[in-house]
Amino acid sequence: MARDYYEILGVSRDTDKEEIKQAYRRLARKYHPDVNKEPGAEDRFKEINRAYEVLSEPETRARYDRFGPEGVSGAAGSGFQDVGDMGGFADIFESIFSGFAGGMGNPTQQRRRSGPARGDDLRLDLKLDFREAVFGGEKEIRISHLENCEVCSGSGAKPGTRPRTCSTCTGSGQVRRVTRTPFGSFTQVSTCPTCNGTGMVIEDKCDACDGKGANQVTKKLKITIPAGVDNGTRLRISSEGDAGQRSGPPGDLYVYLFVNEDEEFQRDGINILSEIKLSYLQAILGCRLEVDTVDGPVELIIPAGTQPNTVMKLENRGVPRLGNPVSRGDHMLTVLIDIPNKVTPEERELLEKLAKIKGDRTGKGGLEGFLGNLFK
Repeated sequence: MARDYYEILGVSRDTDKEEIKQAYRRLARKYHPDVNKEPGAEDRFKEINRAYEVLSEPETRARYDRFGPEGVSGAAGSGFQDVGDMGGFADIFESIFSGFAGGMGNPTQQRRRSGPARGDDLRLDLKLDFREAVFGGEKEIRISHLENCEVCSGSGAKPGTRPRTCSTCTGSGQVRRVTRTPFGSFTQVSTCPTCNGTGMVIEDKCDACDGKGANQVTKKLKITIPAGVDNGTRLRISSEGDAGQRSGPPGDLYVYLFVNEDEEFQRDGINILSEIKLSYLQAILGCRLEVDTVDGPVELIIPAGTQPNTVMKLENRGVPRLGNPVSRGDHMLTVLIDIPNKVTPEERELLEKLAKIKGDRTGKGGLEGFLGNLFK
């Protein structure tokens, strides 16, 4: 029995959409197969994606709440944030794959097979470095997709010839079989075995595509990565999916972005987190310190008497807001105090003098106690 989607994401049933998104991103970073090599991590990642896919959309979430997993068993989509064509922001994609409404026993759907059919959508996973995700830019990708055959223009027939109407189904794409029983007559409708539901038969196949009307082609594309993307962001590139059939439009290409972890920086929404280490003397006396940011080195003023775990903020040094790159988050630096395990005799003498001035006891363990009291 499938686990409850709310339980998978670790959220309650009255959780709002933003909290669901945050829970998904946190778990996606933890269980992504490129990051987590433990057995079962990939299955857990897929389970998390499916849960977010359903709970992130109000309609599918409402069906799930009412009917359970059976109510969303045919739902499409992938549970990722979509930022539209080539980095645009207004075109929000509601469902990646279409065509789930039809059935083998639906005559209307069967008849449509003889007309133009849209090509399949394709997916590409793309890894980005931390700074590439922050600032965006152009990225070259390589894809393999179906393109209409240039020789036969997608018809599948040898140049100078044309497909003929299927004689088995007379162009309908389906055949009917009537079975008589003591209880009455039953009519069974199925796909025509001669033309595979297209209604047309190619007698002289195109040599370039073997009658398929399309060939697998590998090509390079340059795509624009918007500033501020994160794990799970999805880009749509129009008409770069597989070619359509019978003069139908091509599908789209969906690029899913995954951001590599950085050794120095972490991300919290549009804020960037990092740590700085100070000596105990720098913390007591204050100093000017050069710290790393995604924009490069920046001078930071450390006030005298800075305490351990103090969080210092560099405004507008964080991640650009997706869709509004002028607006940026902040860079939050957590102060760590480096207390030495050993000191030189000269340093110890000076520290003991300072301890006497403050009236603190020294001796075995006294110095450590003194330093510990400094930062209470």
